[in-house]
Amino acid sequence: MRRERFFRMTRAEALALLESAPVIHLASTTPEGAPILRTLHGVVVDDALCFHAAPVGEKVESLGRAVVISCEELVASIPSYFVDPERACPATTLYRSAQLHGTLERVDAPPHKARVLGALMAKYQPEGGHLPLDVAHPSYDALYEKQVAALLIVQVRLADLDGKAKLMQNRSPEERCRVLEQLWARGLDGDPRAIELIRQANPDTPTPPFLRFEPLFENSNGRSKVPVTLHCALDPGDVAAAVELLAPEYWNIDTFGRERIAGAILGSPVFVGARVDGRLVACARAISDGHKYAWVYDVVVAPEWRGGGLGEAVMRLCLDHPRVRGAARVLLQTRDAQPLYHKLGFIDAADAPPRPYPSTSMLRIQR
Repeated sequence: MRRERFFRMTRAEALALLESAPVIHLASTTPEGAPILRTLHGVVVDDALCFHAAPVGEKVESLGRAVVISCEELVASIPSYFVDPERACPATTLYRSAQLHGTLERVDAPPHKARVLGALMAKYQPEGGHLPLDVAHPSYDALYEKQVAALLIVQVRLADLDGKAKLMQNRSPEERCRVLEQLWARGLDGDPRAIELIRQANPDTPTPPFLRFEPLFENSNGRSKVPVTLHCALDPGDVAAAVELLAPEYWNIDTFGRERIAGAILGSPVFVGARVDGRLVACARAISDGHKYAWVYDVVVAPEWRGGGLGEAVMRLCLDHPRVRGAARVLLQTRDAQPLYHKLGFIDAADAPPRPYPSTSMLRIQR
């Protein structure tokens, strides 16, 4: 029996993809039947996908007509030799996409139009730097009323929204596992995330060697091993949980607030960790130029999960990450975990081979 090449995403997954898409694609026809395909900025407001346009032109002519809106995310390009050493046929591209079918409707109420424009600004200029697009704001009439009235705001209701993903569902579990290993070895910037998306879409995929971990501790009944999963690419949804783990630690508590901790995580190309029953219980991050230096930061394990080898497992995964393993020198600082890091090949900086030139470490503290 032929295996399905795609799987249907949940409505929530399709909506999240549509909301986060940098651009959307709108397809329709003119009254004369000519095809229209346009790329736009869009935002979800009040259970509809909305965008703005000039009050004349093709989009006005398409009002009341059937449209299709789509967006997509490229996950990874899979070369043929990942699957077959001889044939070209297995070469493929993995992606996720969302499609919205509906009718193009005009939005006329000024408060609704202002909400749409405000949401567009929040999405595409999140740093702010402007007065609110809010009809209740004292400056609205003087700054925005005429401009908002002159703009065309249109929407397509989210009633008929779906999504699909091509994430190697048509391959056997063993083939998928081999591809995960090769993605990890190739190590392009998006490959760790691709590994996680493939695993999520195909729960029957065996755990590849670089993500295997047998914890030393047992659960409360003392009989069965605790199900811990390692993850080579945590996502932005894990940042809040990571901040909760990190904020009380000695290197953060009196120095960095939660906002700075979150920003540091989001600014790090390496963010790995471990979950128990879906809950984040350990993580580490690193920054690296990929060639000369990598710096490991914020290695943490939840207090109740310490003592079972989880910190070492997360660190090994971090050090094996493509952005870290290619660096000639890996640095970190610790107050009391030297035995762990010595086990992983670190040496005290004072014992490092001397450089052929004198140097002095310097620090500038910025607030």
